[in-house]
Amino acid sequence: MSLPPQPSAAPTVTAIPLSDPALAARLMERMEAVERALADAVASADRLADDVSHHLVAAGGKRLRPFLTLLTGELGDGTRPELLDAAVVVELTHLASLYHDDVMDSAPLRRGAPSVHSVWGNTVAILVGDLLFARASARVAGLGPDAVRLQAETFERLCLGQLHETTGPGEDEDPVEHYLQVLADKTASLLSTSARFGAMFGGAPQAAVETVAAYGEKVGVAFQLADDVLDLASSGAESGKTPGTDLREGIGTMPVLLLRQRAARGVASQDDLALLAALDGDLSSDAALADVVGRLRAHDVLRETRDLAVRYAREAAAELAPLPAGPVREALEAFASALADRAA
Repeated sequence: MSLPPQPSAAPTVTAIPLSDPALAARLMERMEAVERALADAVASADRLADDVSHHLVAAGGKRLRPFLTLLTGELGDGTRPELLDAAVVVELTHLASLYHDDVMDSAPLRRGAPSVHSVWGNTVAILVGDLLFARASARVAGLGPDAVRLQAETFERLCLGQLHETTGPGEDEDPVEHYLQVLADKTASLLSTSARFGAMFGGAPQAAVETVAAYGEKVGVAFQLADDVLDLASSGAESGKTPGTDLREGIGTMPVLLLRQRAARGVASQDDLALLAALDGDLSSDAALADVVGRLRAHDVLRETRDLAVRYAREAAAELAPLPAGPVREALEAFASALADRAA
């Protein structure tokens, strides 16, 4: 099967603001090398595997994780060749997880293009996701045993995050805290590893490696909470995803969990309870989904989610205090600030 029409394959690397022109020029040049290496890494002699593997690469994206690796590599020697391999590893891992996530979520779109499972089916999407994980594993093997161990630990957290999102909290677990841990595992773990890899393979001091890893954990949660806001507050054209997809699949994002928390504490209004009943009802029609999305957009729980995203973004920025002043630290601080603005 041939690829359906897609957006330009050129990545849009705008997620991390850069005020230093020299740093921006260096990183953009290296990102071009990452893009070429990604295309090579997903290539396959098997035509079907090649088409499906290239699907999300061709759809572009911000390439946040490899960009973060190259940026933190500048805390040491940003020209080291290992950084290119590390950047490719984290993006391959991310892409593979998207193939699986879209099957789990039944998402029809990804990055503005048809999701893989909607074109080729669930089985092909899962198998090609596995193939990309294998490619990432083969590439990380060249970076040494510490990198292999870290990649394996990150992969485990990605799987646990998806598992716990699927099964939901246990009877003795707080649903909001459970969800924050899901975000830490599903999103923050790979951002933390991306930042850690950069500092590691750039040869930065160990203290800097630990600092950026801690930053990645906090900024990853902020990133996903901001996405929870955007999933409701933005259009599908802006986000590249159908608004409310998680609602339709019964996946409780933070605004919904905060609404359910009100009901559990006995402080929900009649309007709150009516909205919960609608959320628990039939959302298969576009009209029903649009109705609950609109009601959540106007609800206080969306503001509370914004506030939580801003808190995590500020905590992420605070983690950077031990780093030396300079353009790398400024860029990381600006990214945290941009996430806070994105959620606002």
